[in-house]
Amino acid sequence: DTETTGLSPQTGDRIVELGCVELFNHVPTGKTFHVYINPEREVPSDAFRVHGLSTEFLQDKPVFAAIAQEFLDFIGDAKLIAHNASFDMNFINHELSLVGFSPLALDRVIDTLLLARKRHPFGPNSLDALCQRYGIDNSRRTKHGALLDSEILADVYLELLGGRQTDLGLAASSVT
Repeated sequence: DTETTGLSPQTGDRIVELGCVELFNHVPTGKTFHVYINPEREVPSDAFRVHGLSTEFLQDKPVFAAIAQEFLDFIGDAKLIAHNASFDMNFINHELSLVGFSPLALDRVIDTLLLARKRHPFGPNSLDALCQRYGIDNSRRTKHGALLDSEILADVYLELLGGRQTDLGLAASSVT
C-alpha cells in the first residue's frame, strides 16, 4: 500500500509512505517492509487529513531513491496484491522511473478491488466495507496507513479467496 501527497504523480504528487506484508501460501510470514518517505515537497492539507503525515514529520525521512532498491529486493518477483492497484502502481512505477528503475509489470499485480467487485457486484467494496462484511477488525485504522492497510488487506484478500483455509487438503484414499 502507498500513502501519497495527492491523487496523481503526473501532477507532482509523491509517495510519503510504503508498506508491504509478505504472504507465503496465503499465510502471513511476519515479514514486512515499511518506510516513511520524504516527498521533497509540501504535504497538502487534504492529504494530511487522510493519512496524518505532515511535511515536518517527513522532512528527515529518506527520499524514494534511497529506499527503491530495498523495496525491490523485498518484493523480488512475487505477485503484488493491492486494493485499487492502479492507484498504487501508478505511483510506484512513477517513483521507480524517476530514479532510473524499470516499471513493475502490471500483470504481476492482483487487484482486490476488482476481485471484490466480481464477488460482490452490488458493493460497497471499500477496504472498510470489506472488513465489515468479513468481520475483520479494523478498529486501529483511524487514518490511512500503508503498513496497517497492508495487514488488513492481507486478511481481506484471504477472505476474497474463500477464507483462510481455501483448501482442506483432503485427498482421496483407497481402503484395502
